[in-house]
Amino acid sequence: MTKDTESAIADFTQDFAALRKDIAHLANAISQMAQHPRQAAEDAVEDAKNKVTSTADEAQSHLRATSSEIEATIKHNPLTAVLIAFGIGITLGLITRPRG
Repeated sequence: MTKDTESAIADFTQDFAALRKDIAHLANAISQMAQHPRQAAEDAVEDAKNKVTSTADEAQSHLRATSSEIEATIKHNPLTAVLIAFGIGITLGLITRPRG
């Protein structure tokens, strides 16, 4: 056999052993979930709750940062802010006024 073939066989043997180990871990995890379905469901709900909380916290901090940037822009350019607000008010007034 050539060294390439021997190397390929050795790699395959290692990969196959790792695959068997992963399958054994997976089977063990499924077995535990089957034995304790309530705990598995509670863990899944807790994980989801933590992710939602984390995402909400990130969104809130992003909103605060954006709000601070808007406030700083208004302080630096008050006339522009007033003109933008005036334009938005006129546009909303035209859109919402009764027709007829």
